[in-house]
Amino acid sequence: MAASSTIVCFGEMLIDFVPDTAGVSLAESQGFIKAPGGAPANVACSIAKLGGSAAFVGKVGKDEFGYMLADILKKNGVNAEGVLFDEHARTALAFVTLKKDGEREFMFYRNPSADMLLKESELKMDLIKKAKIFHYGSISLITEPCRSAHMAAMKNAKQAGVLLSYDPNVRLPLWPSPEAAREGIKSIWNEADFIKVSDDEVEFLTQKKASDEEAVKSLWHDGLKLMVVTDGEKGCRYYTKSFKGRVPGYSVKTIDTTGAGDSFVGSLLVSMSKDTSIFTDEAKLKQALAFSNACGAICTTKKGAIPALPSASDAQSLMSSTK
Repeated sequence: MAASSTIVCFGEMLIDFVPDTAGVSLAESQGFIKAPGGAPANVACSIAKLGGSAAFVGKVGKDEFGYMLADILKKNGVNAEGVLFDEHARTALAFVTLKKDGEREFMFYRNPSADMLLKESELKMDLIKKAKIFHYGSISLITEPCRSAHMAAMKNAKQAGVLLSYDPNVRLPLWPSPEAAREGIKSIWNEADFIKVSDDEVEFLTQKKASDEEAVKSLWHDGLKLMVVTDGEKGCRYYTKSFKGRVPGYSVKTIDTTGAGDSFVGSLLVSMSKDTSIFTDEAKLKQALAFSNACGAICTTKKGAIPALPSASDAQSLMSSTK
């Protein structure tokens, strides 16, 4: 039997409350639109929407919002058997303001939220060990018991020969300090086979300019098969053991950048799960990254993350219209 092609995404799923008017502060906002969020969950939905096989592992509250989120995963074709419901803690909330340029500011309600209380003993380890790719972020590293559950899941996946995919998704307000964030994010850096970082994250982690190739090189480790730096609308840069380069982005009318990075990662993981030769075949990698750039771009043209995720045909039509 062929090995599983399932991509298991691990971490937080929450509700984003987004002002119904762009460019206003939280205080000025009159109304909020409820949008499902949480980077690992967005990635899982992105994968499923592109026709890949995705499962989500994480914890929500045993509350209306938690049930709603589990339901959204299922409606989007994501395997939700790894979703747990906490009796005592609420589903996490984030109030997100969109500034005039579509960039975001966050205010979180997690004290503690259900996702932080996931225990190692609750993990569906068989689901994780059978995956082709295990994908995670760094928010699940911030507090115990979730941190230990994350470490155990990663260790089991690695021992089972699963490819480890890491998108740190820096959210500074959630860490005790910027130094703690840097240290926590880097604590598992050398475990990953694939890492995706944004240009902003390169600057935060290295404390140098993202355009500085030496800064980017300092993030490379020898266990990596691929590292990708996303440069917003400019596209992305890629680094492997034997080659590096850049792939231009697509210019679109950006409304909301929420979920763009998750859409990018999800589509790249789908390409990887279908054909791991993209790590060694530069032409194939560039094709996969162009597709990911298109997915990320389309995601910025609509509000919210999951509702804005593109299908494969959406991405292909953007690519063919700008050739």
